[in-house]
This record gives sequence, C-alpha cells and structure tokens, in this order.
Amino acid sequence: MVTFDHREAGTPQAEWRASSRWSAVDPLDAAHITRLIVVAAHPDDETLGAAGLMTRVARAGGQVSVVLATDGEASHPLSPTHTPGQLGERRSREVAHAVEMLAPGSFVTRLGLPDGALKYHTAALRAGIEAAIAGCEGPVTLAVPWRGDGHGDHRVVGEVAAEIAREMGVDLLEYPIWLWHWSTPDDPRMPWENLRTLALSPEEHAAKKQAMALHASQTEPLSSASGDEILLREEFLEHFTRPVEVYVRAEARAEPSSLTRKFFDEFYAGRTDPWGFESRWYEQRKRAITMASLPRERFHRALEVGCSIGVLTEQLAARCNYVLATDIAAQPLGVARERLSAQPHVEFRQMAAQDQWPSGSFDLIVLSEVGYYLSFDELALLIRRVAGSLSAEGVLVACHWRHLVQDYPLSGDEVHALIQKDPSLARLLRHEEEDFVLEVFSPPPAISVARETGLI
Repeated sequence: MVTFDHREAGTPQAEWRASSRWSAVDPLDAAHITRLIVVAAHPDDETLGAAGLMTRVARAGGQVSVVLATDGEASHPLSPTHTPGQLGERRSREVAHAVEMLAPGSFVTRLGLPDGALKYHTAALRAGIEAAIAGCEGPVTLAVPWRGDGHGDHRVVGEVAAEIAREMGVDLLEYPIWLWHWSTPDDPRMPWENLRTLALSPEEHAAKKQAMALHASQTEPLSSASGDEILLREEFLEHFTRPVEVYVRAEARAEPSSLTRKFFDEFYAGRTDPWGFESRWYEQRKRAITMASLPRERFHRALEVGCSIGVLTEQLAARCNYVLATDIAAQPLGVARERLSAQPHVEFRQMAAQDQWPSGSFDLIVLSEVGYYLSFDELALLIRRVAGSLSAEGVLVACHWRHLVQDYPLSGDEVHALIQKDPSLARLLRHEEEDFVLEVFSPPPAISVARETGLI
C-alpha cells in the first residue's frame, strides 16, 4: 500500500529527468485518437495529467469531453475562509475555464460525488462514465488517473474505468499524478515497461501551463490564514510543466493471464505462513467478520477455494458437516492437512479452480482472497461454476483485498463487480472497508437472516 504526504518535498523532477530508463520508453501513438474522454477524480487532475493530449485532439478536430467525479471540496478541510460547498463551486469553475481554454467547446460533466469517498459510490461513477461513452459516436479513448497512483479516489476511478474499458472494448490510457511525488526512478513499483510519452509542441506546452495556472485554489494559497495553505507546491508542479506527458498503457492489464502453480510454489517455498494468517491482527479480524457474515449457524456441505494453510478452513470446519478445501499449491496444503488431521470431515485436494472443479452441490462456497489471481475470462468461468454448484439454498461468501497489487491480473473490486453481474446470484450482504470487501450471495431471492428464522 502506498502512503504519502503532499506537504513533503517528494522526488525532485531533476531526478526523474536524469533517469536513463526514459530511453527505453516508447512514444504514445495519439494520431488515432479522435474522441477523447478524460475522467478526473478531482478538478485539476485532467489538466495535470492530460492537458496536452486534450489540446492535441481538439486542435486536430477531435471530440473532447471531461467527466469530473468530485468537485474537490475536501482539498482544504481546515479552511477558515471557504466552506466545502464554496470550495467545490470554485474548483468546478476553475476546471470549466481550464478545459474551455484547452479544448474550446468541450463539455464538462460534474457527477458531484463526495471528495475522498468514491469507493462508496462506484455505481454512480460507472454510470457517469458509461453515459459519456454512450454520447460518442465511434471509437473512444478514456484517459483516467492511474490505478497505482497511491490516492484512494484515483484508484477507484482507474479501476472502474478499466473495468468499463474491458467490457466495452474502449481504449484506455492512465495518467499518473502523485506517482512522481512518492516514487523514484528505481522504485520496483514503477510501471516502466507500460509507460508511453507524449512530447508536447510549444503551443501545447504553453496551453498546459496556462491551464494549470487557472487552478488557483490549488496552486496558490486561498488566503494567508492557517488552513488555507497552498496545496500543489512549485516543486510538485514541476512534474507537469515539463514538455512531455506520461501515460500508462492499459494493454498490459487488458487481458492478463491467471497466476500459475509455479507462481505459488515459488511464493510458498521455504515459508510456512507468508501471508501472516496466524500472526496478523488484520487477518484474525477479517476471519471473524467472515464467520459472523455466514447467514446460517450450520452448513451441510462446504467448498473452500484457495484454502492456503487452512486457518479459515479450521473455523469453517466447526460449522459444517463436510468441508472440501482446495488449493493450487502443494506446500500450503501439507500445512493445512496437518492442522486439521484430527477432523476427518475435512478433505483437502490440490487443484486449480480454473482448470478443475469438484462434482456435486454445496450449500456453502467460500472464495476468500483468490478471485484476483485469475484472468477476467477464467474468473467469469469460475463464477459460473460456483453458481451452478450452489444448492437451492446455497450461500457464496466472497472476500477480497481492495488495494492494487501489480502482479495480480485483477483487483478485488473487479472480482466483486463481476460476481454481481451473474443473474443467478442475489446479494444478501455487503461489508466494505478501505482494505477489503466481503459479500454474501445466494440464489434469488436473497432472504435475510431475520426473515429466514421467522423474526419478521
């Protein structure tokens, strides 16, 4: 997980500029972009990340529009001179003026979602982006904040847009913002192999700098009072006054492959509990929430996909007459078998869920921290298998980490969004935190515990 403080100096632009890694970065082919939709989590994201591209497309006669997820009302929470509403209106005017200067006649759509809380409003965000795409005739390119940028709202916008792009066949570009502040050229999290650069003409470069200056609520102090300090300092803005824009191409993640058995064999090699299932309070608490979310006291026949070393399996065994626990790797299964050796109603099998599937039906299936290891297509196949294996009163419990992991084909939010699309599954419960999401599904109609037990 990335954490940073915008008040710190960050990595100087000179250090980025001096890196030899830039020589291997390919240029962005922007000649084919005729319909550009720039999605911004906050006012000024669109200008910092994609002003040059907006100007190029507009001057070539293309169509440019901007979808503004939030009004950025939370940028100065301690301001004594601006209420959040006033600040949001000011920032919205700034982005309207900047976009009009960069791409005259372009349309800005304000979704008005809460600044800092987009993770709770993904449905409205998705609807706004899809509406913008529907308003375009012909091929569309989406430019959005990079999913790995380290800012929660940026991650949510990037992940929702990536899912839409995959489903609708839309080209996707992601622009980093805070990456340049917290990362370094040698940071292993840097997506060097996926970067593309757009060299700006003198006119495009000048237009971008003028547009940045229009976001005065961020580039200048609101007042001299405490709480009204400048947000985007000069050393940070240097990352965007350079005559080049940098994008992350989406092709590398558009259709990634599922992680293989070799990946997990190497991950577990020489380690008994690499995830910290037994030692971390985070994992202990998450298991407690998972078990508390089960809508029935006991289950007859349960399937746990991706059981690892069997810590959750042990708790499931106490509430199930039979548990089949599977994992792709042999090493953790050995640990799990030893852990539950005295419980004959628990069976372990080594299998890859995308390749093999057990016969019979189950009244409980658990997918905990496993869906994002699969490709989009193989996860879709797994969900169909799960839905087809649930008994008439069966329950699916899905729980996944929400932060971006570069090695994983999908994010946790993408996993749950795909599960939600299956018409044979109805959601009974959703528990969402910054770190993980847990949902419980059953064949429709989903009946609450109180109704099931006759309380209402």
